[in-house]
This record gives sequence, structure tokens and C-alpha cells, in this order.
Amino acid sequence: MIDNSIIATVLVHLFTALLQLTFWRKTVTHRVLSIAGSAIGLGFAFNLFIKVFNGRILTMNAGNWEAPFGIVFAADLLSSTFVLLTAIAALAVSLFSAAGVGRARMLYGFFPIFHFLIMGLNGAFLTGDIFNLYVWFEVVIISSFVLLTLGGRKTQLEGAVKYMAMNILASTFFLTGIGILYGITGSLNMADLSLKIRLVENQSIVNLTALFFLIGFGIKSALFPLYFWLPSSYHTPPSAVAAVFGGLLTKVGIYALLRVFTLIFVPN
Repeated sequence: MIDNSIIATVLVHLFTALLQLTFWRKTVTHRVLSIAGSAIGLGFAFNLFIKVFNGRILTMNAGNWEAPFGIVFAADLLSSTFVLLTAIAALAVSLFSAAGVGRARMLYGFFPIFHFLIMGLNGAFLTGDIFNLYVWFEVVIISSFVLLTLGGRKTQLEGAVKYMAMNILASTFFLTGIGILYGITGSLNMADLSLKIRLVENQSIVNLTALFFLIGFGIKSALFPLYFWLPSSYHTPPSAVAAVFGGLLTKVGIYALLRVFTLIFVPN
């Protein structure tokens, strides 16, 4: 079922971040806008969850390009649940950050970057295109790297370097897997891939592609034994940032694993 309101949970955080940028160095305004944007985002997320709770799947074709040629956004019970949990966490962090984050960090753009991060997370949960998933992952990585380095302490910079290095490695595996997947199927739409991947004669290359995705998402979600970067990074930022990292960032990797290995790389 087509429903253009799917993208609302992404746009609300985009507009909140852009509006905050127009009030640069106005920390009180940033706090108010952050709480208001997060509350509105929670309302949109709850509304989306209600719409798909009965098992419906909602879709939206970006730019009115029909699938599988255009970028598709899709919402089902799994993705809408993650979006709702993200919205709840975002509102909680916004309320805490209004008093718990120092003014110096706010002046360097804590709140706009935070909302860009939430926007990227929601985009990753709702995309129906595997390459668009990669794009949203990069939005998340860039935003989280900035949040990780705000303050500029030595321990933060050391943790940020390890965090960025491992995420670049993960993105390399992810992007390589996407390239192979497109080469053997000619499609990037996840629903279309779930059909075409079964028709590939050389299943060995399919298994190799699945390994690239497993390593890429495994690093991002800190799965054993690919978790060694996490203890060196997550303890360095402020409590509000650590809450977002611990509660949301690795979970988007888990979501990607669930989505890809239950939809595309399904054992015959």
C-alpha cells in the first residue's frame, strides 16, 4: 500500500537540524527545537507503527519512480518498531541533553548533528533499497563521528580514530558486497533482490557476497568476534552521546543483518 507519510519520520529531524543551523550559537533555541522536533518525531513514529500493526506493508516511491528502478521506502512491523524505539530514545536524549550537555558542546552544533544522526537511523530502517541503506549508514557514521569528537579531549580523539577506522573498513565490505550483488542480479531493490538472487546459477558467488555483508554489518553491530573496537570508543563521549551510541548505533547493524539475511540471503 502506497503511503507518502512514511518519510515524515525522516523529514522532521532533517528540518529540525536545518532550523537549528539557522539559529547558530542560540543554545536555548536549540534546546527548545530539539525537544519539540523529537516530540513531533515520536508522534509520527507512533502513527506509522499503528498503521502497520495489523500486518500491512506501506511503501513510498521517491520521485514517483516505480520499483525496482527508483528508490523505495517501506515500512513493516519490524522497521516501524525500530523507528518507534528510536523516536522514544531520541526524545529522552533531547530532554536529558537540554540540561546534561555543556554549553561548549552545544555551541559546536551538538543538537543539529544529533538530529542528523536520528534522521540517518530512521532512513536506514525505512529504506527498501540496498544502496540507499549504504547512504544512510554513511550519514549515521559521519554524524556519530562528529558527536564522538565534540570536546576534543585526547581520549575522545583516540576513540574516534578507532571508531572511524573500523567503520570505514565495514563500509568497504558493505559497498563491495553491494557491487557484487548488483553485478549478478542487476537490481538494488531489496524486494526485487529477494526474487532474483534465487535465480543466480553460481550460488558460490552468492555465498561470498553474503560473507561481505556479514562482515560489514558484523563490525557495525559489534558482533563477536568483531566487537573489539567498541570498548575503546563508547566510553569517551558524554553520557547523552553514549546513550545514543549504545542504544541505537549498533542496533541499526543488527537490523540490517535481520533484514538482509531474512529477505535476500535466505537458505534454500
